Amino acid sequence: MAEAKITTDHDEIRKWAEARGGRPAAVRKTHGKDDPGIIRIEFPRAPHAKDDALEEITWNEFFEKFDEADLAMVYQEETARGQKSNFNKLIGRETAEAREHGDNHASRLRNR
Repeated sequence: MAEAKITTDHDEIRKWAEARGGRPAAVRKTHGKDDPGIIRIEFPRAPHAKDDALEEITWNEFFEKFDEADLAMVYQEETARGQKSNFNKLIGRETAEAREHGDNHASRLRNR
C-alpha cells in the first residue's frame, strides 16, 4: 500500500499539485464573490477529469480558505505500483493530528 502523508505547508501542497498538473479549484455551486466555498485540487489533464462542477481559483484564494477552514491535506507521492499519484484529500487539522498519533479512523464528524 502506498504511504499517505499529511501536510499543512502551502509550498509543499502547491509543488505537489503542480508537479502533477493540478490546480486550485472550488465547487462552482459554493463559490461566491467573497468566498471560494468548498475547495479542491483538480487535475484537468488526468483521465476522466472533465468536471463542470469545479471552477479554477487562485492559489491565494485556495490557501486563504484552507487556513480559514483549518484544513490539512492527506496525499500520496506514488501509487502502490510506483506511479505518480494524484490522490489527495482535504481534512480538518484536528483529524490530521489524531491520525498522526495513530487514530486511523479519526474524522471531522467523529471529533465534534
